Amino acid sequence: MRTEKILVVDDDRDIREVLYLYLNNEGYDVTLADNGEKALLLFGRKNFDLILLDVMMPVVDGFETCQSLRKKSNVPIIFLSAKEDDIDKILGLRIGGDDYITKPFSPAVLVAKIKAQLRRIRQNDFESSNEKKNRENDILQFPDLTIDIDRHVVQKCGEKISLPAKEFQLLCLLAKNAGRVYSVEQLFQQIWGEDSLGDNRTVMVHVSNLRKKIEPDPVKPIYVQTVRGIGYKFNDDFE
Repeated sequence: MRTEKILVVDDDRDIREVLYLYLNNEGYDVTLADNGEKALLLFGRKNFDLILLDVMMPVVDGFETCQSLRKKSNVPIIFLSAKEDDIDKILGLRIGGDDYITKPFSPAVLVAKIKAQLRRIRQNDFESSNEKKNRENDILQFPDLTIDIDRHVVQKCGEKISLPAKEFQLLCLLAKNAGRVYSVEQLFQQIWGEDSLGDNRTVMVHVSNLRKKIEPDPVKPIYVQTVRGIGYKFNDDFE
């Protein structure tokens, strides 16, 4: 198995060194950067499997860095922040973050989150590989919405829509099982992994982001529908 590469971006030297030691001991190939500008330069030179990204940094902060990365990659991003406000967590998830952990944090908990993210990516890659072997083409068709699972392409009224990895996985899971109702907890386990230590609000934020991109009217969704008191389902009864 190849060594997975992690980019740690934080302006606090002590945090960088602690994370380097922990992650290096776990067998990861770790690269360090002290601001977003350096992180973007490093990302252009090396293929990373996951990024740990501090929010408050000089030069280019974490949110700006994430937005720049999302224009060219779906690499998993876990935000590190001293801010505990929900609004910052929600913003981080809305702009493309996959998870969010507040400082001070337990390195063991962070490592568990990292492993869950990377395990999910490996599983998805494995499933995609098997699907390609078993099916020449896997395209889901709905009114004004097409999902090409193999090519990771979503089209709304014939125009391509860019979705981060987690939003695409969420859409595929629901659409492939149209009509089935999933609780928020089930979606969290399916997309983020059973061992992820997180907040169910993560699912709700990603559903909200997804609706803004695929729904004709996100306030009155016709694809990803809310089942009150339970969770969500993908519509299987279009008129």
